[in-house]
Amino acid sequence: MFKEMGQMASLLKNLPKIQAEMKAFQERLPGLSAFGESGGGLVQVEVNGNFELTRLHLNVPVIRPEDKVLFEDLIRGATNLAIHRMREQIANEMARITAAMGLPAGAGLPGALGLPGLLG
Repeated sequence: MFKEMGQMASLLKNLPKIQAEMKAFQERLPGLSAFGESGGGLVQVEVNGNFELTRLHLNVPVIRPEDKVLFEDLIRGATNLAIHRMREQIANEMARITAAMGLPAGAGLPGALGLPGLLG
């Protein structure tokens, strides 16, 4: 019980610093990027920290109509992989920030980023 009270007191004491770290992290999000590919490199995508697709590259000269469904699946797979990797980057950064603040593991504050549920 006292341990939790000490952690809460530490959190409150460090709140301005935590808020500044979270704000700086939120400002860096658009500059982060994660890459995904599928189909042995036939489809390559990149997403930013706002989970926006920023680059799409198809390494095929011509797509036949009968291949459309296949390529849609490949694009979806590559995009989802890139988004998954971006979530991992964000989780790692949140862990680094909370550890630097002396907070316990898992004390990430996604709501402070204005991105509730982002890591879930």
